[in-house]
Amino acid sequence: MSAPPQPFEKAVDVAVRAALAEDVGGGDLTTRAVIAPELRARATMVSREACVVAGLPVAKHVFELLDPSTIVLSSADEGAEIEPGQEVLTLEASAAAILTGERTALNFVQRLSGVATATRRHASRVGGRAAVLDTRKTTPGLRALERYAVVVGGGTNHRFGLFDQVLLKENHFELAGGAYRATVERARAAVGPQVTLGAEARSYEEACAAIDAGADYVLLDNFSAEALKQEVPRLRERIAASGRSVELEASGGIRESNIAEFAASGVDRISCGGLTHSARAIDFALDVKALGAVRGDRSASTAAGSSAPWEVRG
Repeated sequence: MSAPPQPFEKAVDVAVRAALAEDVGGGDLTTRAVIAPELRARATMVSREACVVAGLPVAKHVFELLDPSTIVLSSADEGAEIEPGQEVLTLEASAAAILTGERTALNFVQRLSGVATATRRHASRVGGRAAVLDTRKTTPGLRALERYAVVVGGGTNHRFGLFDQVLLKENHFELAGGAYRATVERARAAVGPQVTLGAEARSYEEACAAIDAGADYVLLDNFSAEALKQEVPRLRERIAASGRSVELEASGGIRESNIAEFAASGVDRISCGGLTHSARAIDFALDVKALGAVRGDRSASTAAGSSAPWEVRG
């Protein structure tokens, strides 16, 4: 089995360093050409639209890597509902670091706030009747951060990857070479009782077989909301007869516009790939003002070999 995912703080550090390496490369040519290393500035991040804000710790880390002397003056709370024009983060740092990190910091906050906002909208329509879960349909390399944004928005995380749960899906059943129930039983025997096991079911009969074979949850795939209203009570009876706790999950074709109908069916949880794969980025801006006077000559400072503020420290 693969190693567990790295701690969130490490995931943030890895993602930020990769993003800065992608954007900055060997150096910020524009900033290097015209901004004095001695100049400090104040930056204020402002939302241009209503949203649920997420990713501010990631933005802070961008500027702290570029300038360890960064001072955070104010910050909105993660998960706060923000109005257009509201300030969400204010900090002081090297002017060069602010200019170099501006787009990277904004990209993270825009993306994560989009995921958190989409999640909050879905969860509000469910009204606590079922858990709203994400999926593995995430941006490569950013899964830990996007899952974090789902939780900030009021959602629940599904399995992280292929290593922490068993989830038998249509293609597994197609290629495993056995009957449906036998395949579930084979998986359960292979991983033991300690590993959570889910099974995708496309019919009432398959769902019953999954329950009987030892699944911990049954993913009712592409059932209509009306069909679920009919089948969930029957499946509850089957679960009760099994003497075990089995959760029922709705998945497939679920959007903000219809998620309330699926929640009304009585399922325990609803997984929705759109929380991450279709979340729209939120528009943010960074307003910057210089602080104090520039001391010394820019070219002389560079020629003397001073530490460049656009280089990632540490």
